[in-house]
Amino acid sequence: MDRRKIIRAIFLTLICTLGLSVNAQTKVDYRVVPLPHQIFDEAGKRLTINEKSPIINMEPENSMMRRNAEFLAEYIEDHSGIKMAVKSGNKKKGVILLKLGLENENPEAYKIEVNNKALVISGASEAGVFYGIQTLRKAIPVKPTSAIEFPAVTIKDEPRFSYRGMMLDVGRHIFSVDEVKTYIDMLALHNINNFHWHLTEDQGWRIEIKEYPKLTEMGSQRKETVIGRNSDRYDGKPYGGFYTQEEIREIVDYATKRYINVIPEIDMPGHMLGALASYPELGCTGGPYEVRTKWGIAYEVLCVGNDQALEFVKNVLNEVMDLFPSEFIHIGGDECPKTRWEKCPKCQARIEELGLKDDEAHTAEEKLQSYFISYAEKVINERGRRMIGWDEILEGGLAPNATVMSWRGMSGGVEAAKMGHDVVMTPNSHVYFDHYQSTDNARDPLAIGGYSPVERVYALEPVPDELTNEERKHILGAQANLWTEYIPVFEHAQFMVLPRMAALCEVQWMQPEQKNYEDFLSRLMPLIEIYKINDYNYAKHIFDINAEIVPNPKDETIDIYLDALNNGDIYYTLNGTAPVKHSPVYDEVIKIDENAQIKAVTFFDGEKSRVFSEDITFNKATTKPIEALQPVDEGYRFEGISTLVDGLSGNSNYRTGRWIAFRGNDLEAVIDLKKETTIKEAGLTSYVLKGDWIFDMRSFTVQVSDDGKNFETVARKEYEQLGQSDSNGIKKHTLRFDPTEARYVKIIAETEKEMPGWHSGAGKPGYLFVDEIIIN
Repeated sequence: MDRRKIIRAIFLTLICTLGLSVNAQTKVDYRVVPLPHQIFDEAGKRLTINEKSPIINMEPENSMMRRNAEFLAEYIEDHSGIKMAVKSGNKKKGVILLKLGLENENPEAYKIEVNNKALVISGASEAGVFYGIQTLRKAIPVKPTSAIEFPAVTIKDEPRFSYRGMMLDVGRHIFSVDEVKTYIDMLALHNINNFHWHLTEDQGWRIEIKEYPKLTEMGSQRKETVIGRNSDRYDGKPYGGFYTQEEIREIVDYATKRYINVIPEIDMPGHMLGALASYPELGCTGGPYEVRTKWGIAYEVLCVGNDQALEFVKNVLNEVMDLFPSEFIHIGGDECPKTRWEKCPKCQARIEELGLKDDEAHTAEEKLQSYFISYAEKVINERGRRMIGWDEILEGGLAPNATVMSWRGMSGGVEAAKMGHDVVMTPNSHVYFDHYQSTDNARDPLAIGGYSPVERVYALEPVPDELTNEERKHILGAQANLWTEYIPVFEHAQFMVLPRMAALCEVQWMQPEQKNYEDFLSRLMPLIEIYKINDYNYAKHIFDINAEIVPNPKDETIDIYLDALNNGDIYYTLNGTAPVKHSPVYDEVIKIDENAQIKAVTFFDGEKSRVFSEDITFNKATTKPIEALQPVDEGYRFEGISTLVDGLSGNSNYRTGRWIAFRGNDLEAVIDLKKETTIKEAGLTSYVLKGDWIFDMRSFTVQVSDDGKNFETVARKEYEQLGQSDSNGIKKHTLRFDPTEARYVKIIAETEKEMPGWHSGAGKPGYLFVDEIIIN
């Protein structure tokens, strides 16, 4: 018996043992996640259902509608314990009626009508009825009961986007067939209709291809796995696995019954070490190759100058299309280094044969990638399918009919839409669910980095303002992605996507003017009860205390504003001790004017939130007015230049908003100390992560002035360019000088203008991430 069935058995046992307590009627709430487009309260008596109330399928010859009715009966029993009979017929009798025939151009539209005689769900298609069922499912409280009350209502609803996606990577870590089915169930609960399945990687090939048996015999296995973030330490344990074609068909069928399309991704021409280890003749060097045991990007890629490699691609894609009926076939196309192609005789011969030349926009090797992508697209188009790939497929020119999945921000999607290509928006700034969900990395499971809390996911607007009305039609929808380098077990995968998937589904389904984050949070609680009865391991960060910490130059204080989802009392301390119910109760604002360690907690449902903790550190620059003389990088601006005097220190996650970045220009900022002050030391903290193009400063200069116009240099230090072996992490830079009277202090930190030759971004400017300015 699986865990879900065990939970249901316990639930039904609870119903039997509660006796009279289940006799009270339970009232539904139609304000669910995602919120329906229109809800009209109607006059009249409520409808009551119980075990004598049938579900009538009004389309008796339609097997999909019969299945819809069975789903609804199962959901009602899961939530309430009430077992409803499922019947078929074309007579309008019964309590819950399911039917087709809704007139709406959107095939996923549905309508729910409730009066004291019947509840009718009608859809523009079977999928529309299914989404109406999902709304009804989420409206019914999770509570043992003998009867359910439905207020009279008319609900009209349809999704904003036709493409509503969620990706799961199984190349790095694989999950069982039952776990993949559970993932699909989670998608159905959130009205998501596309399951993007990332099946091949440098670290493992996960799909059986009959014509190339070594792909699973060898390519699906790696000898060991790196520990942590490419620590150069390994666990020494062989790891592998793959899905047979029979299992693939089983999963596709399971998804189809839930109106979810499965999009396979066979990543090419990069991320192919699983294939190269199996068939080394497909690479530029001929190997030997091995399935990659660490994360990141490999230089070994398919040899596009090799006709045998192109034949391999054709055969694999055709076999994949035999398994997946999906209109879209994903070919990856991302993170493909051109290093091997630049030196490969076959690739260079292909470049010469095709007449490819460098120009201002693209190198010949980038154009070679475009040739390859166009070749793969032709194979896919010949089967009447459509190719989709990551936004790197734009490099070298876009294939004629390609659809772009824009992940490196929104710009790739904007470019593609302006060219007349369809786009799915999946920017890593908002919807990469392998990112951390809070700023408290130490208490969360290891993640790849980044910071994408529920609120940031909810804030995504997939259709950029800069597009014309015609161009906006090319934005098919939005998707979130779960990469699994640091997610070895399925419970961890659930933790990373829930409840962020709930925020995503409102982005995908609702019109933007309807969205409201506070209202979403109030509607999220009943959905979490459904997570519980299905034994989904969801993250509880939404119950944490939210803190807004703002430097107040006028009062020379750090002002702290706290709130919590449950709206209960928040208890806090400022001396680092653990808060309890006898601690001070938060009220409006906490003003800090000296070093402090604030801790806060709230209580809900007999439990307490995680303890919020933050160190506030003062120096002579803290809370003082600061002006940026050169612009902060827009991608990492966050709260702007005041971040450097807010009394807070950044940690090893540079996306939390505690760091700001400069690129191509320097940090140059002036702090007004408000009065003549004796100073003798200035410091600045930087963060280095070379793999992400984040380098340290090349020089650090401190200047002083008494009028804010004429500055004198009191200290300066130059730094060597970072080498490949230099460490990443937080770097503290301090300059000391003779005691000096000054009112204004200018801090200048020079950025890395050209990254070194050993780096993949050689010659391009690096980022400089900086945090707190210290003046003493």
